[in-house]
Amino acid sequence: MYDYGLSTLEQYELTVVSTSRVRGALLCRTEQGLFILKEFRGSEKKLKQQQELLLSLEACGRKVDSFVPNREGELISRDKDDIPYTLARWYEGRECDTKSREDIFRSMKTLAGLHKNMKLPLIPEYMEKSLEEEYVRHNQELRKIRKFIRRKGASNTFEKDYLSSVEGFLQKGEKALEMLRSSSYDRLRRESVEEGKVCHGEYNQHNVLMLRDGIAVTNFSHWGFDVQMADLYRFMRKIMEKYGWDISLAREMLLAYHREKRITPEEWENLRVRFTYPEKYWKLANYYYSHNKAWISEKNVEKLRILMKQKDQWETFTETCFEKYPY
Repeated sequence: MYDYGLSTLEQYELTVVSTSRVRGALLCRTEQGLFILKEFRGSEKKLKQQQELLLSLEACGRKVDSFVPNREGELISRDKDDIPYTLARWYEGRECDTKSREDIFRSMKTLAGLHKNMKLPLIPEYMEKSLEEEYVRHNQELRKIRKFIRRKGASNTFEKDYLSSVEGFLQKGEKALEMLRSSSYDRLRRESVEEGKVCHGEYNQHNVLMLRDGIAVTNFSHWGFDVQMADLYRFMRKIMEKYGWDISLAREMLLAYHREKRITPEEWENLRVRFTYPEKYWKLANYYYSHNKAWISEKNVEKLRILMKQKDQWETFTETCFEKYPY
């Protein structure tokens, strides 16, 4: 019988009181506190660097999900079927509520605090790809998908909506690329990498836990060396999509971050470029092209139509919110 890693708990100096299954993991209540057991699928080398990052954050007073070594001092334990698992510290709390402005602002302040402390000696293999390379590739893919649908003929709602909207979104993609090339991005990225600045890589509401005595941030497995505005952008974009690109909310979010860690003029410029690029549109198109095209989910059709409907709001947001550096 599959034991979800239960047998590995014998390899730790813990007294387990109870366990319960949660999303993709096993929550363990012990006499030593709360822990979470997960199957491990990544690079052991990167895991050790991640632990170094997490321990440095803990030393700065940050609450994170650092790993617990087993009795042998290893971060990975294998069960009776030789499946690797990790055990990490966990917290009693709730996920950030994106309907709560207070939660959103606290999450922004927490991200800024993390960014002040998230540094490691540079490891070139963990550098994120250049944003220019990414935009060039994404624009090529948008054109490729347009050509594909035109050649075969649009036979469903998603394909028809894509053909009717792609020109406008591709134009924004090309504009973002042009803005990036004429910006100070190369210098900003070079300085970030030289200083060993690290991004969380997946900072979202699911990985921010609201506790009675503060905030914990979890799931650092996508960390990498990059301009830290990438984290801020990802979190803000998802919030903005939920709030119809509310400029006043965006400015409050940016201020919450800035009060904790200064946003420089170069970083502000970088945010403007990132918000100009139609990333969500590209993601939907890419998902369509790389999956079964015989059946398109209604959910993705709905997402595309929302993007098309919000296009004017999104464009106004980018032009207005980042028009002038305010600090």
